[in-house]
Amino acid sequence: MEELSAAMMETEEKEILIDDLMNHYGQDVLKLVYSYVRNKELAEDLTQDIFVKCYKSLHTYKGKSALRTWLWRIAINHCKDYVKSWYYKNVWATEEDYVFSGTPKETVEQEVIKQDEDERLLSAVMDLPIVYREVIFLFYYEERSIKEIAEVVQVKQNTVKTRLRRAKELMKQGWEG
Repeated sequence: MEELSAAMMETEEKEILIDDLMNHYGQDVLKLVYSYVRNKELAEDLTQDIFVKCYKSLHTYKGKSALRTWLWRIAINHCKDYVKSWYYKNVWATEEDYVFSGTPKETVEQEVIKQDEDERLLSAVMDLPIVYREVIFLFYYEERSIKEIAEVVQVKQNTVKTRLRRAKELMKQGWEG
């Protein structure tokens, strides 16, 4: 009877933890996933899958890294697996919907210009190869440090710096061209 009670208590704790993770990091994970798949509905589905995977894998979290880093690693691996899948390569989404949107309080002309520039910038980021896109996303959108990005992406810090520099060069070429 005590074993059953302990198991129920552990399940409740896991549910509270996963609920907190979803509330705290849900939008960030959604944006990360969107940067891989470029489709809002698909990103929402994959984000849900990621949190289910986290719930099932909570027992594997050893505390060696921050919980956020562990969650990001699961999200990135899940996205990479999906992007490699047959389904992703052979089934095309019919709608493109951007997750990133703002509500500027400017004149109509300024709003249209800003929206156009934001779309061009987002398009330039989305046209980058995944290795550059993920470091740009984590560095600029998530405001992660080079060290944190290196942990999440599982590469050396100098590799992250190189990828950031190359991504900026590619974006600059695309922006000027």
